Order: sequence, then structure tokens, then C-alpha cells
Amino acid sequence: MKFNRKSYSDSVLKKLYESLLFPRLIEEKMLILLRQNKISKWFSGIGQEAISVGITQALQKDEYILPMHRNLGVFTGRDMPFEKLFAQWQGTPAGYTKGRDRSFHFGTNEHHIVGMISHLGPQNGVADGIALASKLKGEKKVTVVFNGDGGTSEGDFHEGINVAAVWDLPVIFVIENNGYGLSTPSNEQFRCKQFIDKAIGYGIEGVQVDGNNVLEVYDTVLTLVEKLRDNPRPILLECITFRMRGHEEASGTKYVPKELMDTWAKKDPVENFEKYLTEQGVIDAAYIDTLRKRLKKEIEDGLAIAFEEKHPEASTERELADVYAPFNQVVIEPVTEKKSEKRFIDAISDGLRQSMERFDNLVLMGQDIAEYGGVFKITEGFVEKFGKARVRNTPLCEAAIVGTGLGLSVKGMKAMVEMQFADFVTEGFNQIVNNLAKTHWRWGQAADVVVRMPTGAGTAAGPFHSQSNEAWFFHTPGLKIVYPSNPYDAKGLLCAALEDPNPVMYFEHKLMYRTLKDLIPDDYYTVEIGKARLAREGSSLSIVTYGMGVHWATEILDTLPDVDADVIDLRTLLPWDKDAVLESVKKTNRVLVLHEDTLTGGVGAEIAAWINEHCFEHLDAPVMREASLDTAIPFAPTLEQNFLPKVRLKAKIESLLKY
Repeated sequence: MKFNRKSYSDSVLKKLYESLLFPRLIEEKMLILLRQNKISKWFSGIGQEAISVGITQALQKDEYILPMHRNLGVFTGRDMPFEKLFAQWQGTPAGYTKGRDRSFHFGTNEHHIVGMISHLGPQNGVADGIALASKLKGEKKVTVVFNGDGGTSEGDFHEGINVAAVWDLPVIFVIENNGYGLSTPSNEQFRCKQFIDKAIGYGIEGVQVDGNNVLEVYDTVLTLVEKLRDNPRPILLECITFRMRGHEEASGTKYVPKELMDTWAKKDPVENFEKYLTEQGVIDAAYIDTLRKRLKKEIEDGLAIAFEEKHPEASTERELADVYAPFNQVVIEPVTEKKSEKRFIDAISDGLRQSMERFDNLVLMGQDIAEYGGVFKITEGFVEKFGKARVRNTPLCEAAIVGTGLGLSVKGMKAMVEMQFADFVTEGFNQIVNNLAKTHWRWGQAADVVVRMPTGAGTAAGPFHSQSNEAWFFHTPGLKIVYPSNPYDAKGLLCAALEDPNPVMYFEHKLMYRTLKDLIPDDYYTVEIGKARLAREGSSLSIVTYGMGVHWATEILDTLPDVDADVIDLRTLLPWDKDAVLESVKKTNRVLVLHEDTLTGGVGAEIAAWINEHCFEHLDAPVMREASLDTAIPFAPTLEQNFLPKVRLKAKIESLLKY
């Protein structure tokens, strides 16, 4: 291994050596503790330390790094207290996730680190968002995100790089090429010979370094970041290395040929750099001995503190309280009485525009939303008013853009992501349910992202442009779901969602876009999230519904003059208004839950179960449900109408009243 110190001082070289040695000593101690059954699991980065260390030392302390399991040198390089790191690994309260997540699955804004989740790849979109925020703020900062060679097969990796390339984001995409994805060798993972070749396809620069040479990594990254701060753009950095332990210790290394292990053992990053510095007269045996003793004492002292901690005492109240970022909504009333007639779609556009005026840190992202104004023209004219920096066309990559929204949140910004159709959210599903929804509960980071979803049937658009998929998210703690049924609520709930620092799924029924209109306030105002609306009052039965269900129920009841019913418009599905439902059930004693989504596993199933459990003594009949057929949505209008619940609603109401 050849080292070239160039003009770096002895103090720089010593700092690199210390930063390299510390994680190695921690790792060695962890392996001992693992054999002693004092820790449960360990992902070793022995053999790969030079990458984490070289990169971290080349960055400014306030530049974000998004590491993975085997990047201990990133965490120690940011001077994180070892006892707190160990507490995190052990799942004790002093850790960064209060015992809720393991190993390096956490972030800390104090140290400008955002850890991974187990689904390899999503960190790339988050890195894009952090870099975008830095660029919009004119900070001249670089973001670094780590990937293993196996993880580069994930779609999130491709999407993250592609977005960064199109938007000229200052992100260094690091690939630790160690030849294996767990036990699967590279030739069974991909066909390319070297990852820098992939950079060509993205139109970006690719750089390859010896990942075991800490000085080469440090010098290369230091040179790159100085350029990127002044000329923002992404770079793919391939680091050739090898993992000397298993994927995690239980995996072992039997799948690795012995001659390959022997070859890479000779390239040990710590031993080789230590030998070089000794030969150069930068350090000597006494220095090494003193440093090792100091670092080992720091490790032992940290362990002594951390081992005093016990696993957290479970508190249901605390666990539930941390699902959402703290936010006490104060409902904002219109300042004046001035109103204008607006269609449902105009109300959404109005709320979005006024929120952009109110929050100068709000960024809109979506396919065709800039000059074109979106496929439904909701953001038409926004570019002229707010500029392309804040109204951003995106490539067709829903996952990366949702991740970008989370990255913007890390930097204290707000994001609105428009799905062209609710059906397409599947492409960003993982980012929503595993990243946005869990981030605050895991490590206290709010995900200030609203995902707008044009939804619903009735336009003969077929099975891929008509789905009602709110139930997919209804089951996910950490998300909020709103679903307005009229222009007033459409504007007020959208403004409220954009105020809220938590991730909100905002469903807007596209059949209502140009068919509903009403006089609504011109001023900015909000509607309370989590509060239902009594759309119609009666005593014969309660119809609990939302979205198009409100209009179907009203229309059918108009044909039944002898039936007076409460029609409860939930408006918010998560959290839903249990008090409003309870009060109505007490009065009417009969309940029908109605929704456009398919019947099995729909939102109505949960509501019906809750009513049965909490309102049983008030019921004179079983809680009934009406919903769409348990099929995909057909294209032909006649088939679509048969699919929807409206055609069966009158009979179900009559059946409930006769029970």
C-alpha cells in the first residue's frame, strides 16, 4: 500500500491515525463482549475503517453524513460520547432511540448524522433533501451518503443519484465495494466491473479510490468537497475494500475463499498506516502505546457508565406520546368575511398558494407541477410567483422525492410531494411507512412532509388511476390522514396539514375537482385535524363516512323522506374523531359505516370494531358496513358503478332500519 502525505502536517496524520485506531479498538472490544454474551449482535467494519474515517475527517463538522452499519468511524469521528453510543447499541434509555431501535439506526442533528433504516437505499433520497436544503439556503455544504455494493441494486439508489444529477445537488454517493452483499459475491449481484462506470449513465463524475488507504480517501474527499461547495453537483465515489468479518458475527466468513481473506489481511488499513507513520517518524512505539492506553480507557470508562443502565421501563403513555412530533394546532379563522365561489380544485390551489406565502421554507415537488401546473393544473402559475427553486418538477421517482422531503425536514424545511395519482404512491411506499412515519418515534426527528394524493373512482379511469388506498396508511402509526369532502374543508385541511410538522397523507377526490363548488373565505384559514363534521342531522341512524360517501349518503337520504339520519363526515381518518361517533351512536342507536374503498380491511372495519367495543350498550342493531366490491376497479362505466357502494346504499339503509 502506497501512501502520499503530500503537504499534510504531522498533526493531520496523527489525527487520521487516532481516528482510525479508535473504532478498531472499539470493534475488538465488541467482539470480546459478544463472545462473553454481554451484547447480542454486532456488525463489524474491521477492514473498512479507512473509508469512514477518511471521509469524516475531510468534511466540516456541520456537513451531514448518512452512514450504514459498518461506519463506526463516522460516529466516533463526530466525537459522539462512547457511553451514549454503547447505550444505543444495547437498547438502553441513554441511547439515541430510547431503546426503540438498534445499532446505527438513528440520527442526531447535534452531530449532523442521519442513520439508515434496514431497507437499503432510502438514505439516498434523504441525502438529496439535505443537500437541496443546503443549496436553497446558500450554505455551500456537501452531504455524504454511504451505500454497500449490494445495496446499489436497489431502486432507491438509482432514484437518489438521478435526482441529485438532475438538480445538481452537492451529494457524494459513496459505494463501499467489498465484493459481497452479505454472502452473495459481486458476480451474482451485478455485471459491471466497476461502479464508476455507472456514473457515466447519470451524467456525473465517478471517482475510484483505494478504500483501505486512509490518506488517499481523505485527500480525495477533501479535494472533492472543496470543489462541490463552490460548484454544487453529485459525485459517485467508489471505495475498493474488503470486510474481514461476516455480514454480522453470526454469519461467519466460510463463504469467502481463504486465499482472498489472506490477500486482504495484508491490506489492513490500521496496520499499514501505523507502519507508514512509524517509518516516516511521525509516531513511535511509545506514542502508539500511550494512545492505545488512552483510547482503551475511554472505552472502558464508557462501558462502565453504559453497563449501569438497564433496559428502559416500558411506559405505554410515553410510547404513544412520541409517535407524533409535538404540535398543538391553533385553528386559524379567516381575517375578513370576504368570500369567493371556488371549485374543489380551486380551493386546494388557493390553500397551497397561501401556504407558500405563509411559509417561505415550503418546497413543492412533483411530476409536471412547475410550468405545466400539474396534470390537474393545481399549481398553474406557481412558478411565476414562487420560482423553480421552490416549485420543482421531479423525475419519475416517487421514492427519492418522498425521501427528499424527509431530508428537507432534517434541515428545518417543509415539503409537499404531489403524487400524480394516488395509485402511484406504491413507488414511494417504503419511504412513507418506514421512514416518514417512524422517524420521530425512533429518534425525535419530525417529518414535515405532506403527500397530496388525487384519489377515487367515478371517472372511468380503470384500475391504476382510480384506487382508494387510504387503508394502506391507516394502519401505520406516525402518519396523519385527511380526506376532505367539500371545498371549504379542502382548503382548510390542506393549510392545516402544511402547518403540522408531522407527515400527512392528504387525499383529494378527483371527481370532486370540478363538480363541487362553494363560497369559501378568500383569507388563509385552517380546519382542525382530527375533528369530524356533522354534515346532516337526524335521529334514525348514523352514517359514518368521508369523501364521496358524504355526497352519496346525502343523495340517498333525499330519496327517503321518512328517514332522518346523522351523516358524520370524518374529514380526518388518522386520528379519527371517536367522540363525534360516540355522541351520534348514543342518539341514533344504529350505525352504518360507508366508504369508497373496498370492504375487506377498509377503514370502516376499524370504526365498526371500535363502535362494537365501546358503544355496544347503545346499539339496537349490528353495526353495518357498505363499501366497494372486493375487486380491482373496472374501466367500463357500467362495471365501475356496480363496483362502487352507492348502488347498494339504499338497500343497506333500509335493512339496518328494519333490523
